[in-house]
Amino acid sequence: MTTIAVTGHMDLTDASVPLVRGEVDKLLAGYDPADLVGVSCIAKGSDSVFADAVLAVGGRLVVVIPSRDYRQAKVKPDHAATFDRLVEAADEVLVMPHETANRQAYEAANAVLLERADRLVAVWDGRPPSGKGGGTADVVGQARGAGVPVDVVWPDGASRRA
Repeated sequence: MTTIAVTGHMDLTDASVPLVRGEVDKLLAGYDPADLVGVSCIAKGSDSVFADAVLAVGGRLVVVIPSRDYRQAKVKPDHAATFDRLVEAADEVLVMPHETANRQAYEAANAVLLERADRLVAVWDGRPPSGKGGGTADVVGQARGAGVPVDVVWPDGASRRA
């Protein structure tokens, strides 16, 4: 069994989504779908692109939701249908024991991702941490510090919303 977690930017441009998906598809093609588990917080952008790719190749999906109020408080209407579909498709849904979606909840969810991961896919533009904590660069640093191999995905032409 290979468990691959994801971290990545939520603010991918519309044109970047198929570029990122293509690179994630190539990466996942190297794994036996019967032994593949993807772990994702299924936020808009990279997390959901990865989760869809795992399901498309026949892998199992584990969803980590940062807080009890995450769906109501943080999932915007343009992402709600995707979020709900991915929750429904997941083999396991773990809701973190935080009442509200905040930095502490996100950091706890990221810790669970890394605890479960054999590898981390990071849809990351390479920029340093923002200093707020819980972001993509922070998770990459934590993974590397813990000895979790990181596959950075940032295809030519990918960009983030301004």
